[in-house]
Amino acid sequence: MSFAKVPESNYRFFVTAMQNKKPERMPLYEHHIDAGFIQKDIHEPMVELLDGSVEAKRKFFRLYVDYWQNHGYDIVTFERGIPLACPGSGALRFNGEPCIKTPEDLARYPWDEIPDRYFAQEAEYFELFAEEVLKRDNIRAVGGPGYGIFETVQDLVGYQELCYLMYDEPEMVEELFRRVRELYVTIWTRFLKDYAAPYCVCRMGDDLGFKDETLLPHAFIVKNILPGYKQIVDLVHASGRPFILHCCGKIFGVMDEILATGIDAKHSNEDQIAPFHRWVELYGDRICNLGGIDMNVLCMEKPETIARKVRETIEENIDFGGFALGCGNSIPDYIPVEGFLAMNQTANEFRLQQLR
Repeated sequence: MSFAKVPESNYRFFVTAMQNKKPERMPLYEHHIDAGFIQKDIHEPMVELLDGSVEAKRKFFRLYVDYWQNHGYDIVTFERGIPLACPGSGALRFNGEPCIKTPEDLARYPWDEIPDRYFAQEAEYFELFAEEVLKRDNIRAVGGPGYGIFETVQDLVGYQELCYLMYDEPEMVEELFRRVRELYVTIWTRFLKDYAAPYCVCRMGDDLGFKDETLLPHAFIVKNILPGYKQIVDLVHASGRPFILHCCGKIFGVMDEILATGIDAKHSNEDQIAPFHRWVELYGDRICNLGGIDMNVLCMEKPETIARKVRETIEENIDFGGFALGCGNSIPDYIPVEGFLAMNQTANEFRLQQLR
């Protein structure tokens, strides 16, 4: 289910927003639109295509990119997670058993094999996605290797176990973060060289917080996580692309240090942490802010309430330089289609008016 009248895609407007400038037309941004959600809306089998033959994957990417473009987006997001190539991982993704529990486990872990494993698994996905995007003139991609440094550590050792290890084996934990930082730099370097052609902007998602605080002490984050962010941001900037950090939680206590890594934009907001406009007021003079509409609003409110919220959010934030509207988190398969469309249609009505 979609509607006919949307602005033509032009990824340059999104890149302008990434430079913290106000483009001629407001861009839209979603961290992710789940294939299950798209399938629910278009009433066409899609989810299983991504694990099928090459032709099935091609069909998946055609349907996927079509959906973004048909709904007025200037960009389409796509990434493949680094932990998928880490043997024994899954403590975060599946609440599974940690695969690294001791210094001996850490020393034996096959770090040097993971980059080759990653690209052996994911190259076909990146190549077929690029094939689909690059055949279109005015839409480009946002993303890259998925997950973040902290999330990958959690996927290897588990969050609770990590908290214990920080006190029981502090040297092991520092070495673990160092190895994961190095892994990310290696994979990102290769990705930017060989697979980044369709990407106009790169990003990393790494949820550092929850509704009340960060998940680790501020000083630990600054010492063990943010140096990796800076290395990746520097690589992305050297390739000529801006960089987005997607990070959930109440992270105000480390935001200045995060900004010092050089990120160009930040995504993720939740009304129970702070209204979106609070992020814009605090940081809009330094970075682009993305999102604005709490996921809970899309799930729980009626379309007319969502439309009103979208109009209010645009009015509050449109005069700041870098701003793109969308969900404050993502569009998973359980979001009601009518909730998403109420947000999307209202935003596109405003964007069409900007062009008159």
